[in-house]
Amino acid sequence: MRPTVIQGRTKSPRPAKRRMVNPVIVAAALLIVPVLLVVGMEVLHRGSLHETGTWMASHPKLALLNGLLAMLVFLFLYGLVGRLFMAAGLSVLLLSMVALISYFKKKLIGEPFFPWDIFLNKESMNILPLVTSREAVLRLALVFGTAIALFAIGKAMPRMSPRWLTRLTLVAVCGFGLYAFGTRAAWLNALVDRAGMNEIVWNQQENYGENGLALAFTMNVKNTIVPRPPGYSESAMAGLADSLNELVGAPKAKAASQTQKPNVIFIMNEAFWDPTLLKNVKFSEDPLPTVHRLQKEMTSGFLLSPQFGGGTSNVEFEILSGQSMSFMPAGSVPYQQYISRPLPSLASYFKSQGYASTAIHSYERWFWNRENVYRYMGFDEFISKEGFDNPVNKGAFIADDEVSRRIIQEVEENEEPTFIYAVTMQNHGPYDDNRYGDNPIKTEGLQTAGAKNTLETYVQGASDADRSLQLLIDHFEQSDEPTVIVFYGDHLPMLGYDYDVYAQAGFVSTGRSEQWSLEELKSMHSVPFVMWTNEGLPKEHVPTLSTSFLGAYVLNRIGLELPAAWAYNAELAQKTPGLLRNLVVDSSGQLYAEVPPSVQEDVEIYRELQYDEMFGHQYVAKYLSELMAARAAPSSGG
Repeated sequence: MRPTVIQGRTKSPRPAKRRMVNPVIVAAALLIVPVLLVVGMEVLHRGSLHETGTWMASHPKLALLNGLLAMLVFLFLYGLVGRLFMAAGLSVLLLSMVALISYFKKKLIGEPFFPWDIFLNKESMNILPLVTSREAVLRLALVFGTAIALFAIGKAMPRMSPRWLTRLTLVAVCGFGLYAFGTRAAWLNALVDRAGMNEIVWNQQENYGENGLALAFTMNVKNTIVPRPPGYSESAMAGLADSLNELVGAPKAKAASQTQKPNVIFIMNEAFWDPTLLKNVKFSEDPLPTVHRLQKEMTSGFLLSPQFGGGTSNVEFEILSGQSMSFMPAGSVPYQQYISRPLPSLASYFKSQGYASTAIHSYERWFWNRENVYRYMGFDEFISKEGFDNPVNKGAFIADDEVSRRIIQEVEENEEPTFIYAVTMQNHGPYDDNRYGDNPIKTEGLQTAGAKNTLETYVQGASDADRSLQLLIDHFEQSDEPTVIVFYGDHLPMLGYDYDVYAQAGFVSTGRSEQWSLEELKSMHSVPFVMWTNEGLPKEHVPTLSTSFLGAYVLNRIGLELPAAWAYNAELAQKTPGLLRNLVVDSSGQLYAEVPPSVQEDVEIYRELQYDEMFGHQYVAKYLSELMAARAAPSSGG
């Protein structure tokens, strides 16, 4: 159209009026887009349309709650960009990438995508080269293809944009709604409870499977924040330091034959547990002859683990640092979220005593962010998968025997006494992969062939772990160097969905963990530990001991002086040897769902110590240093 001239002036045509939003189209989008987003996310995350349909049919209210979250994301983006199809395309990209990352992370390391994974840098990038399969490319192509198609449709259609006030309202309201879900606002409790949400914090894979990806991911946001204890202050920590200073005294008497510092070897064997504890199952032979012999001859007992089926690094965190997961947000992973400065540990303690401190893990360095965490904990050296020369594999992972041989090599090459913290991988789940072919140890008593196959695969791995321990014992029995070996599992294995093997074997009464008794909960978190030494320490049986107290216990047993905070651990373990978030065991073996009044003050001191060391101003370390310096200074006077 040519411009017209009016009294000597050129009049340009007016721009076309912006089309107002069609309420019918918006209403249809509100109904259709969230449903498609939830279905798409769950198909990508679960791996199949069938599993997604089964979940939605059995959990319709939870599916609707996931749909509400998807709608909040969609409308939030709509408010930001002001274009309906562009907001739909961005929602597909964002939520599908969350689903894909969760799917491949679960495939690779058995854990879904957590909110705190966003803050990982190099560690998360290390996963990318592993995701190169045809399946990954097809899924990525589907996601990007869908998003591009939505962008193209939006480009071709007339622009329909809401007013600025409407857009700002959408951003504010939807942002507030997402924030409320992420922080688990009190007014939301009735809604999520009515939907049947059960936050399974000790098993995040089941948590995501039961509650849906969007809901489980969003509810985990609150687990990134550690609240400050109400009694925490500099004056309170100064007084606590004074009290702790009184606990530090001379070490216990050492074994009579001990004339030099012993090598100390901690071995956390992946998912190691005693399958003969299953009530209704018989085995063709004893799968754990070494461990069962040591239980009769040496110090042994059961560790109370904060994890089940996964989360190895959380158990490792408790043992190495002496800290407790009970004070961390449910579902959190300290190795990935919180450890970004030096943290006192067994490694730094032994290093201060003249030891060489070495970590060994037969998997990738980035796994659970260990390459950074071990540095903060004071290890001299970290030997990961890359440090093994042509190792023998059992299944997909380096064999436990190879780890034992590497431990022996490290001890033999060091002139100074050696502290080793070793973590194995051979018996990592899942156990339905027939990794060993025909398993020589047969079982009887389970109802289904799948459960029998899963258990027999696990049992073969546990038997190999037992043999790897014997390999170490055989070597150090012939050694002139005093040596202590502490061998244990990190958590019970996940033997099928819904605790299938445990339920079939009568180890628990039901596959629904929320219905377990406290005794069943304790059983499902109790892993055996054994100590072996060529130093002749007297035998002792430990019915229950939290993994956070194991370090203090071992130092006491071998006659080494405890640092002040670990001395407090030893004192607290006498009153409440078992301390989990939802299970407490007192000195008489009585079980509680929460900390009983008799030890609440003691446990609160433990919490304050942990907060000060990890998140606070480290007042205790400062004042203890001053007190020790004053104690060591020569007195003046005439």
